[in-house]
Amino acid sequence: MNDITISVAAAEFGRDLETCYRTIAELADTARARGSSLLVLPEACLGGYLPSLGGGDESAEARERRLRSLPPALELDGPELRRVAEIAGDLVITLGFCEADGDTRYNAAVTLYGDGVLGSYRKVHQPLGENLCYSAGSEYRAFDTPVGRMGMQICYDKAFPEAARALALDGAEIVTSLSAWPTARTATVANLEDDRWLHRFDIFDRARAVENQLVWVASNQAGTFGSLRFVCSAKIAGPGGEILATTGVHPGLATATVDVAEALERARGGGMYNLRDRRPELYHSVVREHGVTGRLAVHV
Repeated sequence: MNDITISVAAAEFGRDLETCYRTIAELADTARARGSSLLVLPEACLGGYLPSLGGGDESAEARERRLRSLPPALELDGPELRRVAEIAGDLVITLGFCEADGDTRYNAAVTLYGDGVLGSYRKVHQPLGENLCYSAGSEYRAFDTPVGRMGMQICYDKAFPEAARALALDGAEIVTSLSAWPTARTATVANLEDDRWLHRFDIFDRARAVENQLVWVASNQAGTFGSLRFVCSAKIAGPGGEILATTGVHPGLATATVDVAEALERARGGGMYNLRDRRPELYHSVVREHGVTGRLAVHV
């Protein structure tokens, strides 16, 4: 048995970095006490998310107000992430932040531990005017970690099967999906469990896990920020789409222990191996622009 224990958070993060560090340290302590090797935190952990979503025309005054309300832009090799790496120690931590690359901002994720950065990612798919605040990333790439080969994506990415499939084809065994996923903006409901955007969130997570036959770890923000209310629902889904642990519609830390290699073999070894059985030469309408590609990468 090669069990690893994974913890994933639904937690609230705002603009104050010192408060963010304290929350991260508390969650890391709890994860360690549960024997976890991997802790997955939400999108926009360091400095919070955007206070609202929505594009359209805006006045110069509104644009200036929006730019003043953005989260702090941090460098990948800056002191803020080094501080999180110190908190991590021998615990692998994935978290979201606003990345600065010169004057350009990205909605980004990073996986790190005590020795530094293991992998980084810039969000590709941008919903509801997020492009007014961030530039888009341009690639999906898996990477090796002490807990196995991993991939990362952020929030709206989970609505695109191609994003998760690209990571699976690059050998990812675990995909971490970090979110600041809010409730529906229309047809609002009093009971969070009835929210239709929550239902989408949960469907996407289970579908991405089962169609790629891998372990899917979905974090989310909790509470409220600006005009947004978040649905929580942090979860770990197995390669059969089964929910191994979840916070439900409450803040907290969901934890599950899984032998990843065994779970993947059980899902893929019964005659239905989705990645092997694809027919990319027939998916003309999907791949026409860039040609037919998609050989499964083999990593040893």
